[in-house]
Amino acid sequence: MTNKIAIFLGLLIAGFLAADYHYHDWGMMTFLLRKLLGLIEYLAFWR
Repeated sequence: MTNKIAIFLGLLIAGFLAADYHYHDWGMMTFLLRKLLGLIEYLAFWR
């Protein structure tokens, strides 16, 4: 991964987080983290 790609991805993620905070008051991040926890539990069951 080049530095340009890493900086672009970092800015993209930071922009997503800023927009989520501004428009949804962390609602989208909470939703995604709950789904991620469900996926981790599901994968741990099949381990």
